Amino acid sequence: MKLTAIRHTRVEVPPGICYGQTDVPVAKTYDEEMAAVKTQTDWYEYDAVYSSPLNRCRRLAEDIFPRELIVFDDRLKELNFGRWEMQPWDAISETDEAKRWFQNFVDVPADGGESFRDQINRTAAFLEELKQRPFKKVAVVAHGGILRALFCLLNGTEPLDAFQQKVDYGDVVRFDL
Repeated sequence: MKLTAIRHTRVEVPPGICYGQTDVPVAKTYDEEMAAVKTQTDWYEYDAVYSSPLNRCRRLAEDIFPRELIVFDDRLKELNFGRWEMQPWDAISETDEAKRWFQNFVDVPADGGESFRDQINRTAAFLEELKQRPFKKVAVVAHGGILRALFCLLNGTEPLDAFQQKVDYGDVVRFDL
């Protein structure tokens, strides 16, 4: 199975703010960014389209794949940062919880949220279910954390190294299942 993973476009959030699973608006540059992503994907090529239900992914999925039935799956949401959501990273980084998290974000959950391993595990559950389907080509519109989890699960990237992999807004990455 061929899997095309698409990261959402830029969001309207001030720099330095932690937003994870918060449903934030897309940036004012959305239309031009969406058009650039659309040139890299052909809606008719896919047997199925999945998306995070968060607006920044939902909107992109609906605009890129207007004729497709899109399945919105909570497992494709960004990392849950819990009590850190919509807080400045500068303020978060001074807390004991954040210091523990920064030392081992792979296995230590964010304050009231989840760890990167949790995100990898829910991505793995999504992939296991997907493998049971008779699809040959699937598109997934999701977040940077999900794309990095896919690198771990499908390319063998170590979780600790996953964030060395550059994943820009609007990136389109292809994987083989």
